[in-house]
This record gives sequence, C-alpha cells and structure tokens, in this order.
Amino acid sequence: MTSLKARYVGDRAFYRMALTVAVPIMAQNFITNFVSLLDNLMVGALGTEQMSATSISNQILLIFNLAIFGAMSGAGIFTAQYYGKGDNDGIRLTVRFKAVIGLSISALGLLVFSVFGGRLISLFLHESDAGGDLELTLTLARQYMNVMLFGLLPFALTQILASTVRETGDTFSPMLAGLGAVGVNCLFNYLLIFGKLFFPAMGVRGAAVATVMSRFFELSAMVLYSAVKRKRLPFFKGAFTSLRIPKAQFAGFSKKTLPLLFNEVLWSGGMSALSVAFSLNGLTVVAAYSISSTISQLFNVFTFSMGVGIGIISARLLGSGKHEEAVDTVRKLIAFSLSIGVAFSVLLFFFGGQITRLYNTDPESKTLAVYFIRVFALTLPLATMASAQYFTLRSGGKTFITFLFDSGTLWCVTVPLAFILFYAFRLEIHVLFPIVQCAELVKVVVGCIMLKSRVWVRTIV
Repeated sequence: MTSLKARYVGDRAFYRMALTVAVPIMAQNFITNFVSLLDNLMVGALGTEQMSATSISNQILLIFNLAIFGAMSGAGIFTAQYYGKGDNDGIRLTVRFKAVIGLSISALGLLVFSVFGGRLISLFLHESDAGGDLELTLTLARQYMNVMLFGLLPFALTQILASTVRETGDTFSPMLAGLGAVGVNCLFNYLLIFGKLFFPAMGVRGAAVATVMSRFFELSAMVLYSAVKRKRLPFFKGAFTSLRIPKAQFAGFSKKTLPLLFNEVLWSGGMSALSVAFSLNGLTVVAAYSISSTISQLFNVFTFSMGVGIGIISARLLGSGKHEEAVDTVRKLIAFSLSIGVAFSVLLFFFGGQITRLYNTDPESKTLAVYFIRVFALTLPLATMASAQYFTLRSGGKTFITFLFDSGTLWCVTVPLAFILFYAFRLEIHVLFPIVQCAELVKVVVGCIMLKSRVWVRTIV
C-alpha cells in the first residue's frame, strides 16, 4: 500500500502546483460551457428548429475552431519546452509560426464555409417520423453561420496570444480575458435574441452577433494585456515585425504541428460524422444530442482542463531534461484526474438530467436528452483517461502517434461502428448510442500501452 501511495499519490505541494496550472483553465472552460448552456437555453426557447439550426452550424464551425487549437497546440509543445529552457528567441519563432498557420487556416475556413456551408448543413437534415421543419432549420442555420464567419479571424488571433501566454506559465490572464468575453456573449445573447431594451429581436442571428462581439472583445483584451505586460512577455517584442522563420525551425515546427492540426480537423470531422449518424434518426435526435452534449460538457470541464494542465506541466519538465520526474508527475496527475472524473460521473448521472427541465423544447427531445446524459455519465471516466493520455503523448512531441491514437481510433472504430449499427442492423438510437460511446474503451487500452512504452519521454528543443 505504501508503494502504491508513493507511485500514485503526491503531497500537498504537488497538488497545489498542479491546481495552480489547471484551475484557471478549468474556471475559464466552466464559465464558457456554462454560458454555452445559457445560449442553448435561450435559443431553445425559440423552438426546436432554432436550437437544431445553431447546434448544426456550431458542429460544423467546430472543425475550424479545433483546427486552430491543433495548430496552436503543435507549436505550443515547442513554446512550453523553450520556456522550460529559458529561450525567448525560440518562443518568438513559435509565435510567428502560429501567426502564419493561423492566418492560413482562417482564409481557408472563410472560403470553405462561404461556398459549401449550405451543403454541409444539409448533411445533418433527414426526414423521420418525429417530424420537424427541415427547410426552416436549414434557413436558420445558414443565417447563423453567415454571421459567425465574421468571428473566425479574431478567434484565430486571440488563440495565438492566449495559447502562448498559457504555455509560458500564466493561465490566469487568458482566463480573465475569456471570462470577460463570455460575459459579453451572455449579455448580448439575451438582448439580441429576444430584443430587450432598445435592441431588435434577431433570434438565431442575434445569438451569432453576440458571439462575434465576444470574439472581438477577447482579442482586444489579450492585445491590451500583451502590451501592458511586455516586460513579463519579452518574446512578443518584435515577434510580428516580420513573419520570417528560418527554414530549419519552420520544418521542425511543421513536422510536429501538422499531425496535430490534421488530428483536430479529423477529430472534429469525426464528431460531426457521428452527429450525422445520430441525426439519421430524425430532428428530435439532433435537438436531444445538442442538449445532452451541452450539459455533459459542463461536467466534463475538469477532464479537459486537467488534460491541458498535464500536457503543460509534462512539457516543461521534459524541456528541462527532467525525464524521470516527468514520468512520476504524469502518473500521479492521471490518477488524480481519474478519481475526480469518477466523482463528476456520479454527479452528471444523478443531476445532469434535471437541467433539461429548463428547456422549452418538445417532450420527446428532453426525454431522449436525459437518456443521452446518463450514457455520457457512465462513460465519463473513459473520456477522462483518454484526455489525460492524449495530452501526455503530445507533450513529448510524439504528434504522429497522438494523431493515430486520437483520430485513428475515432475514424477506424467509432465512426464506422455508428453507421454500421444503423444501416446494417437498423438499431434504434437507444441501443446504438451507448454502444458507440463505449468504443472509447479501445482508445484507452491503446493509450495505456503507449504510456507504458515511454515513447513520449523526450526533449525536442
């Protein structure tokens, strides 16, 4: 027992260090997801079609958001390790690389969503006995997406600054900027969706306008912070006077970043494909999945935030050459993350369904959403473990292996399984959904093997 405790349990200073990194990320993600819940409730008050329209559009736009996240994360591995090494010039090069790739993704995203947005939305709309106005849903989704396109560039620029600040040890300041942004989003959602005070009632377009406003607010906050704290952030000085990066460094950054970029694009595309598979059962399932996903993400904040924290802490130790300390730290952090994940699983199972009562949608959607939430709760420990494994593998620069681990299992196991169960076996959603969610077990087993092999234990700067 003493040996197990020494391997998997840290002291107070250990957990204080871990929570110092993770709690600000956790707080920002909690507030963001809580506001997403409020957004969902406000739009849901307009009707099932309105909520389905925003849910479908956001599912498609998630591909862009995660592409940016993947690009920043790939370069961020170098940022965190350069910071552990004390190399400001190296960090400055990673910032330029983030700018180059972030602007490129933004341009491509605007082109694709402008030209093919309507066709992508139509993939989620299927006739069923449950009814629902598909034509109205398509029209509303296109209105929402057309406004949201104005927020793509400010989102990318914000992530360039915020991710770098987080990777160099300050997770608190990006959290404050994010909290301010979600406050703006929440306030103007209420004013613009329902037409309160002297504002017009814009419905789903109002929700999109509020989101875009919050994106510009967050960008302004991060630019102001970077200017005021320029002594603490010396690597930003001169970072944007030129976007020139030596070929050797550019090739090195690309080698680690592109697999993560493709991973996030394929992962978000895979999640969209799963939504399409579920939507084959009708618009009621789309609405129920939107409700359950939003509520479940509120409880899943700890899982994601601890994963990010594990990645940052591990990368710093690896950058400093402290390999054995990194292994020991990661082992204890994963054990801590998993124990809390189980606790949140219990909370989600018993209390998550109560939140569905706040929605003003049809009873069938709410009943199905409660069922989805309980399935999410039972599989939350698997998601917790998979998230911790993902960020650990990534911290050592093993981005191609991370790509195979994350998107490989999704596209080779989960997505085909969802479509096969529907088309080949004609399973209804109550049977199909839990089977698909349990496919995460394959990913966890693969992750355990990879972590035990120590392929991630390496310094890359």
